[in-house]
Formats: sequence, C-alpha cells, structure tokens
Amino acid sequence: MKLLETLTRTPSIAGREYRLRQAILENTKGLFDETSVDALGSLICRRKPRLARGATKSRRKPLRVMIAAHMDQIGFMVRHVESNGFLRVQNVGGFDTRNLFARLVTVCTDARSPMGDLPGVMNPAGRPIHIASDEDKKTVPQISDLVVDLGLSADKVEKQVHIGDMVVIDAPFRKVGNTVVGQCLDNRVACWMAIRAVEKAKRHPCDIFVVFTVQEEVGCRGAGPAAQAINPDIAIALDTTLCVDTPGVPEDQRVTKQGQGAGLLVMDSSTIADLELLEFFEKLAGQKKIKTQRTILPRGGNDAATIQRKAAGFRVMTLVCPTRYIHTVTEMIHLDDLHATCDMLSAYLVQAS
Repeated sequence: MKLLETLTRTPSIAGREYRLRQAILENTKGLFDETSVDALGSLICRRKPRLARGATKSRRKPLRVMIAAHMDQIGFMVRHVESNGFLRVQNVGGFDTRNLFARLVTVCTDARSPMGDLPGVMNPAGRPIHIASDEDKKTVPQISDLVVDLGLSADKVEKQVHIGDMVVIDAPFRKVGNTVVGQCLDNRVACWMAIRAVEKAKRHPCDIFVVFTVQEEVGCRGAGPAAQAINPDIAIALDTTLCVDTPGVPEDQRVTKQGQGAGLLVMDSSTIADLELLEFFEKLAGQKKIKTQRTILPRGGNDAATIQRKAAGFRVMTLVCPTRYIHTVTEMIHLDDLHATCDMLSAYLVQAS
C-alpha cells in the first residue's frame, strides 16, 4: 500500500499531472520496454509480449491491448488573489460542495516541484456560526463562496501565488477496518492496479500499452488521442465507480456493493461495453474464482467513451472498483474489491491473444 499512498498524496489535478507522471516513472523502472509522453501529457508505457517458456511465436501480430488509467484528480486553481491576501478558487472537476469547507489545502506554486508548496485553510466567506443568522446556517456554500487563507501577509501572498496555481485538499491515506481511505482514490487506485497487474502478468502474449491519461475529470480529454496513436485491438478503461450500499440510499440505486468484487461495467451515460468482452471477462472470472459484479452507472462516464469513438472505433471494456463516498476526501475501497479488480486485469493480460 505504500505505492498507493504515494500516488494519493501526490498533487496532480487535471492539466497539472506533472508530479504524478514523474512518480509513476520512478516507481515503474524496468517494468516497461518503452515510455513516452504525448502532446497532451498522457504517459504511454509499452510492454512487449513475454511468451511462456517453450511457447512458439505466432505468425500473427500480437493483440494490442490498451489499458487507460487516468492520473488526474479533481481540485482547484487559484482564480483571484484578493488585496488582503485571501485566495478565490476555480474548481477543476466536479465536487459535492457539502464536503468542501473547513479543509486543509495545499497551494502548489510550482506544478512540477513541491518546493514552493504552501499550506492553507479553505472555508466559506461570511459570518462564523456564533454570529450567523438562521438563514446563513441553512445555506450550503458554493465554490464561488470559498476562500483560502494562507496565514501570510498580503504582500507575501502576492509575491508567491499566481492565477492558475494548483490547489488540492490535504487529507491522509489510511487503513480503516478492511478498507483503505483517502483522497483521490479516484483514480489513483487505477494507476496502482495497472502497475500491479502488469507486474503480476510476468508472461503474456499480448502487446500491452498502459496509458496514464490526463484530463479525464474535465471531459475525458486525454484518452482519445492516445488511443488513436496506439490503434489498439482492445481497450480497457480502469476506474472507480459508485458504491452506495450505505444508509439513506434505496437498494436499486446501489450501483455496486462493497466486498462483492470487481465491477464489470455494462454501461454508463456515455459508453455501452462490448458484449463479447463483457461475457469473456465474466467467464474468465469464473474460471479463476475472482469475484465480480455487473454494474450500470446511470450518470457519468470514463475514458472508454472517448476511446470507443476515436478513428474507426475501438472495442472497449471498463473494469471499475467499487468506491464509497466518491469525489470526497474520504473515498473508501474494500481491500477485497481492490485486489479482485487487479487480479481480473492481470488474468486477462496473461491469456489475451
């Protein structure tokens, strides 16, 4: 879990994925045969086929399998520096504002290096509770109401902070019961699973292209250009999905259940999975005794949507990991589901031909 902790604690919002890209490169040395960064910033890592000992090389070209795991997180950019030194922010990706105030944050004045990081506190502007009106107390603050306090004089803030600087919420990564909890498990957990699955698949007949994509949280922008460059036979998107088996949610809206294994995404609002791939994964899971659950997400999408529509179109499948409290700083994933999703991907890569 040390690698997963490192990934979740590395600030990299959409459009500012520099630090996470470097962290992935540092933690995958020797795993891939080729690495490159495309024009948008997606990290493309290729691992050529590793045939089993004694296996005869096929005359056919090996299957080209693309794995897409987005490496951006939801966060903020500084949009205004007030004359008194307080910062106003612009969200980058979708937040539930009910979970945003009274938070520690980090303002990253250098997107590439932590040397200039500044700790801060984010709260809504306005009267505190002791002098707030009853109407004030009922209002859920909007992102436009939030201010970041760096605890510095206005002149110091003005010298160090610029419009467009990255701002991320500062929250711990920890084990809670049989789960892991942290910020941006969406989608650092998929980056972790992609790395671990390739490590496990020591022998594989397919040509693997793991793409750590950019800007998924603001419209799945990075995956499509990468897919067009790779031209895969099969594309597998790795992501998290809603696990709302919690109080206050009707049973028919659960999407997935915690502890029931990897999610095989049938459809969401932007993609319908290739039926043959879906059935193949399900059959393989049965053979390998890997727990899976079919799932439909009524609203939302992932990298599979833009991959599917690129060039002449590509066959896509999405593996999702059930996640409670998604798009908050306390995202929770059961360890059984985490490992089942990783095992499912690795099992596919070992026999994909």
